[in-house]
Amino acid sequence: MSNPPTPKTILCIDDNDGVLEYQKALLEKRGYAVLTASSARQGLQIAADRGVAAVIVDYHMPELNGHEVALEIKRLKPNTPIVMVSSDEEIPSHVLDVVDAFVPKHETPSLLVPVLTRICDDVLAKVAERARLSA
Repeated sequence: MSNPPTPKTILCIDDNDGVLEYQKALLEKRGYAVLTASSARQGLQIAADRGVAAVIVDYHMPELNGHEVALEIKRLKPNTPIVMVSSDEEIPSHVLDVVDAFVPKHETPSLLVPVLTRICDDVLAKVAERARLSA
């Protein structure tokens, strides 16, 4: 049984430890709790076992790419927002259809936190609206 999402817990999945350390420092400075996974399979296990507010996933990884990871997370937990990051300037549209946002890695310092805040706020608003309608 998985835990409910914690509003400020973010899961970062990337096969580059330097990127993970950077994302963790950037997000912790903004008040987020950060879980990291250095492989797709480890990230999927954490996503299945833990409640997270959002997932940040790299597009290019060995074993499974970010698209495959995003598909599986959406299958397991359809309401979990996913931000895909990549050193590629463009990602195929069928990949972008699965995720909630895309941030080029070189724009991470300026875009990642605002994008993450927006998609997390959108999800929280939808949950509150569903609760209001069912009350």
